[in-house]
Amino acid sequence: MSELKAYQNNFINLALESQALEFGSFTLKSGRSSPYFFNAAKMLNGCDLSALALCYFEAIESLRLSFDCIYGPAYKGIFLGSLVAMKYSQENYHYPLSFNRKEIKNHGEGGDIIGADPQGDVMIIDDVLSAGTAARESIQKITNLGANARLFVVGLDRQEKGSGTISAKAELERDHDIVVESIVDLDALIQFSKNNDHLHAYQAQLQEYRETWGA
Repeated sequence: MSELKAYQNNFINLALESQALEFGSFTLKSGRSSPYFFNAAKMLNGCDLSALALCYFEAIESLRLSFDCIYGPAYKGIFLGSLVAMKYSQENYHYPLSFNRKEIKNHGEGGDIIGADPQGDVMIIDDVLSAGTAARESIQKITNLGANARLFVVGLDRQEKGSGTISAKAELERDHDIVVESIVDLDALIQFSKNNDHLHAYQAQLQEYRETWGA
């Protein structure tokens, strides 16, 4: 396994410092018992948001792919998409930014999209990839608007199986012809734990979870 990139180490440290990334025993929505849990919302509690934006930016730039606009699905994608759009603006690349509402608004501008409707090749920004259900909803919404979901970028890929035996990432790429990228994944967390005194105790649990539920 290759060494973690600087932005990957930075992302994990930011997640740990903000307690967005926790280790212990957690019951997931799926009912699975997990030795770790990631809640990006906690990164709003005083995290260095400029450093967080840089992590996303460097992961995206490493792909060397073009896109026309940025889309952040409610709710975590709203603040993460905003951070990414602002970082690009600081680099003199000004991309249209939009979000969705959970409920359709019947007054004012109406509809369920805040900002201009996504057009052309769309980059989706979100927090975590698990089974891929939320990602599929975003892709479908973008497709329904006549745009193309080209790139899906998350902070953490749990590397878990989708609806079948392959990973959620592989399913999305196969079914929707989209590039899926993460700043870190479970393998990165396992590697990071090897050299971290506090997390070293969880290394075996993380590896067991990877072998049991991973793809």
